[in-house]
Amino acid sequence: MALSKEELKKLACEAIDKNRDKIVALGQSIFAEPELGYKEYKTAEKIKKVFDELGFSYDEKVALTGVVAPLKGKSSNIKLSIMGELDAVVAPEHPFADPVTGAAHSCGHNCMIAALAGVAYAIKDADLMKELDGDIVLMAVPAEEYVEIEFRHNLIQEGKVTFAGGKQEFIKLGVMDDIDMMIMQHTGARGADGIEAKASGGGNGFVGKLVRYIGKEAHAGGAPHLGINALNAASLGLQAVAMQRETFQDKDSIRVHPIITKGGDLVNVVPADVRIETYIRGKTVDAIVDANKKVTRAFQAGGDAIGAETIITDIPGYMPPFICEELSDLAYENLKLLYDEDKILNIAPAGTGSTDQGDISVIMPSIQMGFNGVTGIFHSKDFVITHEEVAYIDPAKALVMTAIDLLYDGAKKGVEVKNNFKAPMTKAEYLKVWGNIEE
Repeated sequence: MALSKEELKKLACEAIDKNRDKIVALGQSIFAEPELGYKEYKTAEKIKKVFDELGFSYDEKVALTGVVAPLKGKSSNIKLSIMGELDAVVAPEHPFADPVTGAAHSCGHNCMIAALAGVAYAIKDADLMKELDGDIVLMAVPAEEYVEIEFRHNLIQEGKVTFAGGKQEFIKLGVMDDIDMMIMQHTGARGADGIEAKASGGGNGFVGKLVRYIGKEAHAGGAPHLGINALNAASLGLQAVAMQRETFQDKDSIRVHPIITKGGDLVNVVPADVRIETYIRGKTVDAIVDANKKVTRAFQAGGDAIGAETIITDIPGYMPPFICEELSDLAYENLKLLYDEDKILNIAPAGTGSTDQGDISVIMPSIQMGFNGVTGIFHSKDFVITHEEVAYIDPAKALVMTAIDLLYDGAKKGVEVKNNFKAPMTKAEYLKVWGNIEE
């Protein structure tokens, strides 16, 4: 006799509780060994060990470091991807930062992979796939944090990847071609309002930008008039960008936050090679394009004023998220099984951060739930996991319960969500518009 949906959810959550120590230990192990995007070799090995333990087959080295484990249901009416992110961010003063790279998990991605493992344990121990009329594909995805832009641009130039973001690369490689929808979660839905979790939320998209000023070396003290100071060009360019800020409209939530990654070579030599990385973030593609033109013009003006050569390279960043309300509603109902209603939100107010979940969201139904369980500022030295249940265990339960809802009883709900969703773009349109790639 077939189990009811509620019985399946109970079994899945019990399996997660049974494996609680393994799930938390995995999250802590990843937290202690952070790796930056497209370099997550140790982290990939850790999730592979979980899949090996459970007897799951998988593809590895997908987009360099990704791991993809497909699981067949009793029928295949819907194919659902459940994702977690492998990489860390740069926060060199974090107590668990890598001493060489400065990488630190002050971003919650260690919780994402731990929760993905929790879903895997639930699927195996509760023998879920024999009860579901859809397939599940567990995906550990690289390179969500858009850092080391020059490094990633070099990977693109070398033909090792096409996009700087891991989910973007999955789209390009065809990993998402037979996927109907995607769900994931992120630790960090915290706030002064006391919210414990959210079902989904929006954010900004952005374009990545590399700026290089090439000047002319000369003795900085003895003959600066013989040189062309690339650092002065950069300083003017940055000031020109700042003077554009009043032209950015509040409704567009434009954010421009450059860093100088190289300011010269020696203090007594006129700087001849200065480099800048920045994002141009915004709520809509049109707003991003408009702001990006202004920022390009400003940086170019700095080089023109000093006489330095200015090389500006734009790299596709991430799309603004497109919320699937049906998926959000479904996740919200499962969050109500974990928390009191005053501790959760359905669709949270849009923030100004960015994620490549937005790129998935424009071609298929997808959501990114959010959970607390941490204290400290995101992407800072203070970020620390303080509530293991909320950070590691609850997300796994919410993900697997939502998957059961989508794939139970002929995958009726999943089919309904798929049929009702009107994607803003096809894959081909996405690649052409955002990546300048023709399929």
